[in-house]
Amino acid sequence: MILLEVSDNALLGLMIMILVIIFGPPLLFLILGIVFRKKDAKRAKVFFILSGVYLLIAGGICGTLMNA
Repeated sequence: MILLEVSDNALLGLMIMILVIIFGPPLLFLILGIVFRKKDAKRAKVFFILSGVYLLIAGGICGTLMNA
């Protein structure tokens, strides 16, 4: 049963990877929205909406998996 033991470092890496999946793309979409805000307001609005929707869905799904 030694194979089933998980060290603390592996769990920390897994938590960091999950947090990057949750917050990485919304942060990228937010930065793109800020960049496109002056040039094309419609495109910036789409990126802001994508950022919010991704954060809502990823936070719900990954948060549920982390609490299970």
